[in-house]
Amino acid sequence: MEQASTNVYMEKEDRTELIQYIVIQLGDEQYGIDIRNIENIVKMPNITRVPKVSSYLKGVINLRGEIIPVMSIRLRMLLPEDQITENTRIIIIKIEQQGSVGIIVDAVKEVVTLSVDQIEKVSYDSKEERQNFINGIGKYERGLISLLDLNSLAIE
Repeated sequence: MEQASTNVYMEKEDRTELIQYIVIQLGDEQYGIDIRNIENIVKMPNITRVPKVSSYLKGVINLRGEIIPVMSIRLRMLLPEDQITENTRIIIIKIEQQGSVGIIVDAVKEVVTLSVDQIEKVSYDSKEERQNFINGIGKYERGLISLLDLNSLAIE
């Protein structure tokens, strides 16, 4: 007797692109960073200060033999100074023009998966400096997250 092969798990191919974001906290706001740009997340280490650099550059860290510049994303976005707590983390990201850069965040909250249709593009107002760091708004079950444009955060 010949058994018919059954594909119980045959599903329609989903053509909607899914993107995962790490949700971070800066003050009362939540932001998303595309997980494809993240190399590492580390607890707050000692940062070696570097003289005569922009105020948002906090210095450098040595991460497994690699020297990585660290910036305060809060100061870069013209927000109040960082308050270092036990939840503060440095996220090591890849920026196209620069390679690896560490950014200080208040907390790492969760990973969310958004489909392209859950992301609204943001129109820019050149007068609003902070807005230029956002390239979209993600909508998910817990609310809204501002999606960071990492290339706009690049060190000048």
